[in-house]
Amino acid sequence: MKSALITGANKGIGFETAKQLLQKGFYVYLGSRDLENGRKAVEKLKSEGLTNAESIPLDVTDDNSVKAAREKIGLKTDVLDVLINNAGINGGEPPYTALEAKTEQFMAAFNTNVFGVARVTQAFIYLLRKSAEPRIVNVSTSVGSLSLQSDPSWPAYNYAKYAVYGASKAAMNMYTVQLAYELRDTAFKINAVCPGYTKTDFTNYNGGAVEEAGKRIVKYALIDQNGPTGKFFSEETNPETGEIPW
Repeated sequence: MKSALITGANKGIGFETAKQLLQKGFYVYLGSRDLENGRKAVEKLKSEGLTNAESIPLDVTDDNSVKAAREKIGLKTDVLDVLINNAGINGGEPPYTALEAKTEQFMAAFNTNVFGVARVTQAFIYLLRKSAEPRIVNVSTSVGSLSLQSDPSWPAYNYAKYAVYGASKAAMNMYTVQLAYELRDTAFKINAVCPGYTKTDFTNYNGGAVEEAGKRIVKYALIDQNGPTGKFFSEETNPETGEIPW
C-alpha cells in the first residue's frame, strides 16, 4: 500500500485531497497543526469507510514539530511515496498590498509557505527516496506566477493584488524549480500545482468545488514515470494543457 503525507490536511483542499487518495487505496497521514482538529478530520474520514487515515501533529513553522512528525511516521513506515505540501496562509489580516502590508505579515507568510515547505521536504526526503515512484506536489497558485501577474492582458490582471501571499508563493515556486533540478536524475516527479479558486474558508467560501481542487492535486501525485517534473500547472487558468508560465 502506498503512503502519502499531506500538510494542512484537517480541512479544505488538504482534507479533500486526503479523501481522494484514500479512495485510491493510499494510507494517508494527515498533518495538522492542531491535534484535535486532526483527530476530528480522521474520525470523519473513518465514518465514511476510509480507515487508512492517521492524524499527525505537524506545524510546518516549527522545527521541533516537523522533526517529531518525521520520527513518528518513521516508526510506522520505511517508505513515503507522496508528499503534498499543502499548508499555507495569506499573511494574517489585511491589507496585503505592497505599500501597506506589515513586515510581520510577510514573515508569517514566508515562514509557512516557503520555509515550511523546505522544512518538511528536507525532513521527509529520506523516506521519499526509498519509494520506487516518489512524488512531491507543492500546492501553489496562479497568483504566484510572475508572468501572469505582470501581464495586462491576463483576465485576472485587474483583480486585487496580494503582495504578501503572491510573493511567498512565487518564492515557493522557485524552491520547486530548484528541488526538481537537484533531483532531475532520479525517479522523483516534483511539480507546483494551483488547485484553482476554491470554495473554502481561505476564500470565504467563494470559488469552485473543493472536489475539483482535490482532483487537480491528486492528478500530479499519481503521475507515472513519463509524467512532467519541474513544471507549474493551473488547469483553471489553462484548461488545455494545464501548464502555466512561472
